[in-house]
Amino acid sequence: MSSVSALPGDIVRWLQSQSELSDVTFLTEYPAIKKAVPLRKVIVAIGLQSVILTDQFRDNGNGVLERQEYCRSAAMQIRLDVHVPFSRGGHTCHEVFSNVIDALNFASNLHIEESGCGGITEDRDTDALVLQGYVKITAEFCPAISSDMNFQSFFDKELLCGTHIRDASIHASTAEKELWNHPLFIMTYTGTGTGSRQFSLDFEPAFVRVYVIDAPPVQFNASYQRVDYYSACATTSGNSTGLELSGRTLRVFSDQSDYAGGMPQLNRLGYRYCIVAIR
Repeated sequence: MSSVSALPGDIVRWLQSQSELSDVTFLTEYPAIKKAVPLRKVIVAIGLQSVILTDQFRDNGNGVLERQEYCRSAAMQIRLDVHVPFSRGGHTCHEVFSNVIDALNFASNLHIEESGCGGITEDRDTDALVLQGYVKITAEFCPAISSDMNFQSFFDKELLCGTHIRDASIHASTAEKELWNHPLFIMTYTGTGTGSRQFSLDFEPAFVRVYVIDAPPVQFNASYQRVDYYSACATTSGNSTGLELSGRTLRVFSDQSDYAGGMPQLNRLGYRYCIVAIR
């Protein structure tokens, strides 16, 4: 059997081996295989709809295209008919079609140039909804090359997208990924009553907020006729009173010198505080 005519059967066998598609039955459409009446499970029928074979030409290294006597280029359209029982609804047709196309695009070595589908019709003979879809595949066929689902003669995704596959930093740098994975540092502490206290953070933050838990961030101290601050912020550009940020080191202050009628209280004895640091 030629590589071209064997392709639908090869695709069926390959799709049957994919665990994520285990709930779907695959079969070849040409010749047609009888389906249960009424249909009780999802079936995808695969057939060869059209084939265009052309001579293959390659550059001989001197800028001249030479015809390859023993190889041909093929443009094939594979038909995918998704049969779904009425009870599963039309959305299942599209879901199954999308899953099959995703598997062929991202897990197989097939070079798929285009895929699509039409509308959903009813098949009263099998009580099924039918979605007709297709994939267009480009390949080269040479007598010395196998036609199994490895498809060594097909364009290699690593050849077409090799730079992106081998160097993931093209999409996002390691530092950017680390930022996405660990954007926050959150911790709580209980005030000890000392004038200052130091904490070491997991990373160098761009912004830090410290605030008191279960109390207002600003309180009027009637005994001293002043405002006490139980909340503060710090960034790489500067800090509010009572807080200092240097790299990964954070220092909080309490009962320090009066700041224009106010006093930072970020380590008051027995008070509970929260630190939120953002990269």
